[in-house]
Amino acid sequence: MAIKALTFDTGGTILDWHKGISSAFARAGAARGLSANWSEVTNEYRRRSMKGIVNAERPSFNFDDVHREKLDEMIQAFGLDTLTAADRDGIWRTWHVLDAWPDFPAALARLRKRYVSASFTLLTTSLVVDVSRRNGFSWDAIISCEMIGMYKVRPEAYRTAAKWLQLDPSEILMVACHNFDLDAARGCGFQTAFVRRPDEWGPAGPPDPNPNPACTYVVNVFSELADQLGA
Repeated sequence: MAIKALTFDTGGTILDWHKGISSAFARAGAARGLSANWSEVTNEYRRRSMKGIVNAERPSFNFDDVHREKLDEMIQAFGLDTLTAADRDGIWRTWHVLDAWPDFPAALARLRKRYVSASFTLLTTSLVVDVSRRNGFSWDAIISCEMIGMYKVRPEAYRTAAKWLQLDPSEILMVACHNFDLDAARGCGFQTAFVRRPDEWGPAGPPDPNPNPACTYVVNVFSELADQLGA
């Protein structure tokens, strides 16, 4: 079937979380005379946070709650206990003021002229609203797993997103830089597009840089996707 809508993973595909969060750690650490491999700290923080939310089923918490809980875990694990409550709050709130990857906003504006475009994300609704306003892009819809009560990569999350858009899954292109998300979406009948994000995890590089060849599209930057979709 022809593609009628695009659903976008948002956390790593659109937002440069590593740069934002590692910079927040570094600033707070410098103010307290602390030194650490802030890139390593940030990546471990991300890994623990993802484990705390992926596949959640009707949780009593959301991703903001997980980010706050795992931040305290990281501070203890890396011996950063001199970070104050205000320092910790500042790092946590950085999630809501992250910058987008520079290739995304202009491409989204192009794509929205032809396709329904929705953020389909593990992130909280509030976080997506905040970063969207900060980075100057607009959505036709925000579909947070927080709304559904079922978190990716549970099939119910993808099926509900398709239902809410009133489209057959095959009419939706799931766009992400993570194979685990795209594989799950494809299993529910979505078409898929892999956008390479080699810098998502900073110098360490992403854990799954090589796209599954089953993807409908594989691109290096969002402008390529807009070109291939005729936007």
